[in-house]
Amino acid sequence: MEKIRKPAVAGYFYPSEKGALLRALEGFIDGLAEPSQASAIIAPHAGYLYSGGVAGAVFSRVVIPDTVVLIGPNHTGYGEPYAVDGHSLWFTPLGEAEVDTVLADALVKKSRYLERDAVAHAREHSLEVQVPFIQFLNKDAKIVPITLSGYLDDPAWQDIGEALAEALTETKGAERPLIVASSDLTHYEEQSAAEEKDLYIIDAILALDENGLIDRITEKDVSLCGYGPIITAMIAAKLMGAEGGELVRYTTSGEASRNYAKVVGYAGIILK
Repeated sequence: MEKIRKPAVAGYFYPSEKGALLRALEGFIDGLAEPSQASAIIAPHAGYLYSGGVAGAVFSRVVIPDTVVLIGPNHTGYGEPYAVDGHSLWFTPLGEAEVDTVLADALVKKSRYLERDAVAHAREHSLEVQVPFIQFLNKDAKIVPITLSGYLDDPAWQDIGEALAEALTETKGAERPLIVASSDLTHYEEQSAAEEKDLYIIDAILALDENGLIDRITEKDVSLCGYGPIITAMIAAKLMGAEGGELVRYTTSGEASRNYAKVVGYAGIILK
């Protein structure tokens, strides 16, 4: 029997009605952009009102292949700390997205940390909000959702990044899958302070310097929630040939809320 994951945050983070969701996505996606191949992207995961424009900008710039690996933080605390999703289908208002169970199993075999687990994914929003963008741009894409919990210099990031690069190379051959690392940046600080911190760590991401990123997060006490997914994606992307990053768009929640006293930062970045 198929294990179906039903939407957990539809109607809250994004529209729950298909027509409304399609209209929202049409507004976020840049139809004039010329998408190119990429190893990975970094996309935000707040409600579409706040971060949909940034997510749309970065998704517009890359080719969405038939395999997309989604890596996000575990905000709920449920399930395994390093969890490859145990469902076989994800539903959104746009329909179903199939989980690539062959790749999921390969990842678990190659990593000392990853476990198959549906519990960690059942209520987590950080990956769910990415799926409609993928479905909108490639309705046939299969996904492999991964949630990560850990600490900043966790050795799991290196292990999982290497396992991901190896599994993608071995199972997909000439196909060029896409990794989507889901993260928001500085949380609930004043606009100028958030921008200063975020642009400082973005420089390390663009240089594909994961150790520098860790050092800068520590130095500035940056409260980004998806450092594990970002570091893991950087490691895997470099092993798959990525040589640098490009910042597509940066903004904060203040753009939508007009409250600049406590903002959250959002960045759309391509690693290629």
